Amino acid sequence: MNTPRASWRNTTHDWASGVDAEHLSQIRRNPAVLAPGGVRHLVLEVLAYAADEAESGGGGRCVVILHPDGSMSVADDGRGTDTRVDDQGQVVKKPVMASKDLRFFDNSDAPLLPDGHPRRGMSVVAAFSVWLVHTNRRRGGAWTQRYEHGVPVTGLTPISDDGTTGTTVHFLPDGHLGEPGEGLAGELVGFAGQWGMLSVEVDDRRSR
Repeated sequence: MNTPRASWRNTTHDWASGVDAEHLSQIRRNPAVLAPGGVRHLVLEVLAYAADEAESGGGGRCVVILHPDGSMSVADDGRGTDTRVDDQGQVVKKPVMASKDLRFFDNSDAPLLPDGHPRRGMSVVAAFSVWLVHTNRRRGGAWTQRYEHGVPVTGLTPISDDGTTGTTVHFLPDGHLGEPGEGLAGELVGFAGQWGMLSVEVDDRRSR
């Protein structure tokens, strides 16, 4: 039976928060603090969620693609982003892109990512992206949604269910974060080794 959103337990994000405009603005005002190292740090923020899924599932796989247009995508084979139906029959997805991760963002003891900087959450990636497309495949349904600087510009658009589960985050980082270096692919493979349960493949298509 569907239940009111107010009764849902908040673990990683506040289900009732929706789009936290002030939070997104705060991120965009602090690129040196929240995106140290630029694009590389953003990819690691996304990979950290894939690593969470791998840890909870006893192992997992992730593919990172560096696209010729400067965008990058991270696709994992986890359970997919939590999506629920409330007591009004409305489909609600956990607001991972547009609100703070309650575990990390304001936590002075947040775990460090492999680059040595604190983990802050997926909203950092969304806020620093010209556009971001979140594609989600979960048991019981699949959808995609587009964001611009963390703000959703589409609703949840249903896509065909191919029988798999997982999340793909495809994003174009803001230009002021700098161009990803030629050695980014190798760095990501090296960093990913610190997540023992997650197998990471990097496909660099920028020079093709």
